[in-house]
Amino acid sequence: MSTYVYGITAVTHPSLPEGMGGVGDPSRPVRILRQGELAAVVSDAPDGLRPKRRELLAHQNVLSEIGAAGCVLPMRFGSVAPDDDSVTGVLAERADHYLERLRALDGRVEYNIKANHVEDAVLHHVMAGNPEIRALAEANRQSGGGSYEDKIRLGEMVAAAVKDKESEDGPALERALEGVADAVSVGPESTGWLANVSYLVKRESAEDFLAAVERVRADMPHLEVRLNGPLPPYSFVEPGPAGPAEPAGTAAAGADTEAG
Repeated sequence: MSTYVYGITAVTHPSLPEGMGGVGDPSRPVRILRQGELAAVVSDAPDGLRPKRRELLAHQNVLSEIGAAGCVLPMRFGSVAPDDDSVTGVLAERADHYLERLRALDGRVEYNIKANHVEDAVLHHVMAGNPEIRALAEANRQSGGGSYEDKIRLGEMVAAAVKDKESEDGPALERALEGVADAVSVGPESTGWLANVSYLVKRESAEDFLAAVERVRADMPHLEVRLNGPLPPYSFVEPGPAGPAEPAGTAAAGADTEAG
């Protein structure tokens, strides 16, 4: 039977709570595979696993329980290996990397920030800051709405100004928060958000980070800023901006287990 992998810890990590269940219906018992200085938290993989809410929460709950007792390198939902030996083989093969990551991420959590413009607020912002747009809008108003061409031109000018504002606000938000984080991982641009950034934060500094988020909300009221966390450090299992590592032979289902 194939093996579902939740995360990787040090072999010295405290034992799992008795009777912990993971994904599947009924839930599969969670167990530990040990290899040298490392351990993998796994269960049998159910057939036909899908990223439904129940399964996502089961995955997240296992990681939350493990993470509460010590550092864990989380795997994304859907990480499945052919069998237990495949998992322990990867632990042996990548032992130096995983041990380095466990040391680097110890005592740290991830917060994910997503942001988009509040439509009415950013339009007001754009109008207030662009005399040319204001002048054309006023001319159109005084002429009863303006010609078709003038309406098209105004729409294009506003759209371009909003796009320019997006390109400014994403980096500005990132800069405002990076000083209170240990590391930053920028998500893919094709997410529908003008900013999608994960921050690695010391547990003891979490209040400072959350205060900085509130300052951003106050300073940039034309942004909708969505905060997820604390999360296991999914975005930092690999050093730098790369995504989380997965044992060889796994297949990610493409769903994060973020909890708001």
